[in-house]
Amino acid sequence: MTWSQMQPLLEQACWDTLYMVGWSTLIAVVGGLPLGILLVLTDRGGLLQNVVANKVIGQVVNVARSMPFIILMVALMGFTRSITGTTIGREAAIVPLAIGAIPFFARLVETAVREVDGGLVEAVQSMGGNTWTVVRKVLVPESLPSLISSTTTTVVALIGYSAMAGTVGAGGLGDIAIRYGYQRFETQLMWITVAILAVVISVIQFAGDYAARSLHRRAGHSGPGPRLRLLRAKEPATAEVGKVA
Repeated sequence: MTWSQMQPLLEQACWDTLYMVGWSTLIAVVGGLPLGILLVLTDRGGLLQNVVANKVIGQVVNVARSMPFIILMVALMGFTRSITGTTIGREAAIVPLAIGAIPFFARLVETAVREVDGGLVEAVQSMGGNTWTVVRKVLVPESLPSLISSTTTTVVALIGYSAMAGTVGAGGLGDIAIRYGYQRFETQLMWITVAILAVVISVIQFAGDYAARSLHRRAGHSGPGPRLRLLRAKEPATAEVGKVA
């Protein structure tokens, strides 16, 4: 196969892969972020402590994470067909990709949020902040660099999953590598596909790491956000009032 024949195939495959990964990442973030925060809030000592709910949610997340993606994709074919009307193509692949990524991202979010300083949470609560205020003004902003790193890890994992989805007709670079590179013995095309995947993953990892480091350095130089600095500034005044009383 000549380069003029390979080029349109590779261009379409790249767009298909980016389309699948982009939408799957968006759905995973929208679904996994609140799920991960909820795991922290309902844990022992959390703001919404509920051991039973935490165990149930955690078990569901663990079961979903433990299932190999290829099996999950086959098991969800009926559900995928009911949503997209088909089980092949890039739109159909988004369903299992997103469902498989949500619990994965949720656990990463849980780890990132647990790293937030508990003193900041207590400061917001002492000023009358409710649970939603704590989440919006402390947990998410303070864990943002880690959340960006978690999103990067999820995107890289989804690229691998999308290549696997190509084995069942999802399209993308995985489909090209299997259908042309392996089944038609186009070794050159297969290695070009591998190289493209390596470059894409490297670029995404570099961009994610750079964004996370930039936010971390900015937070290190400027300290906590303005609201938290204001809260900390008020603490000594509050202590003095207590002494006078």
